[in-house]
Amino acid sequence: MQILPTHWLSLVAVVFLLGLKHGLDPDHLAAIDGLTRFNAARRPRLARWSGLLFSAGHGVVVTLVAIVVATVAFDWKAPQWLEGAGTWISIAFLTLLGIANLAVVMRTPRGQVVRPAGLRSRAFERLTRAEHPVLIAAVGAAFALSFDTISQAVLFSLTGSHLAGWAFAAGLGVIFTAGMMATDSLNGLWVSHLVRSADARAAAASRVMSLAIALVALAIAALALARRLLPGLDERMASWGVGLGVAVLLAVAAAYAAALRLAKASPWNA
Repeated sequence: MQILPTHWLSLVAVVFLLGLKHGLDPDHLAAIDGLTRFNAARRPRLARWSGLLFSAGHGVVVTLVAIVVATVAFDWKAPQWLEGAGTWISIAFLTLLGIANLAVVMRTPRGQVVRPAGLRSRAFERLTRAEHPVLIAAVGAAFALSFDTISQAVLFSLTGSHLAGWAFAAGLGVIFTAGMMATDSLNGLWVSHLVRSADARAAAASRVMSLAIALVALAIAALALARRLLPGLDERMASWGVGLGVAVLLAVAAAYAAALRLAKASPWNA
C-alpha cells in the first residue's frame, strides 16, 4: 500500500484493518500455534494468551519504529537487509518449532498423551519452549524485524505525523497493535481450546494435534525459504495475502476434526 487516507478517522480505521490483516500472516499463526501447544500442559493459562503476548511484543517494535520515524527520521526507509533478516528469523524459529514437536511425538510411547513438557533436547528447549510471558513477547518482537512490517510502520507513521504530529503517529502504532492483538489473541485462545479438548479425549488425539502443529510450522518455514530462494514465487505468493493465513486455520481445524474421530475409535479412550 503506497497511499493512506489523509483524514484522521479514515486513517485510524485503515491502520486497524492493517493490524487485523497482519495478525493473519501465516508465520504469526504457525508460531502462535506452536507456542500454545508447548505451554498447554504445564501452563494452560499462559498457553491461552500466547497470541496476545506474541502480538504485544510485535507491536512494541512497530510502535517504537513509528515514534522514531515521526520524531527524528522523516525520510528514513526500512533497510533492505531487514527483508532477509526477518525471513531467516521466521524460517529458523518455525523449523525448530516443527522439529521439536515431531521429536516429542516420536519419543512418546503409543497410548500415552503427547506432552511437549517432556521434551529434553537442549538444542530446541531454549529456542522453542518460551515458557515465560516476556519470552513469548520477545519472540513476537523478533518476528517484527522484517522489511514488510517495518515498512508498514514507517508509512503510517509518516502519514500520521504529517496530520497531527508524533503523538498521533505513536497512537497509530498502538492501533495497529490492537488490530493484530485481536486476530492473534483469538487464534491463541482457539488453538488452546482445541489442544485441551483433544488431549482430554484420547492419546491418539493429542498425537494428531502435535503432528498437525509441527507440520504447519515446517510447511510455513518451507514456503518462506522458497520465497527467499525463488523471487518469482515470492511475487506470486505476495498476492495470496490473507488466503495463506486462512489455510493455516483450516488445516488446524481439520486436524482437530480428525483428532476427535481418532479419539472416539481409540482403545485408550476412557
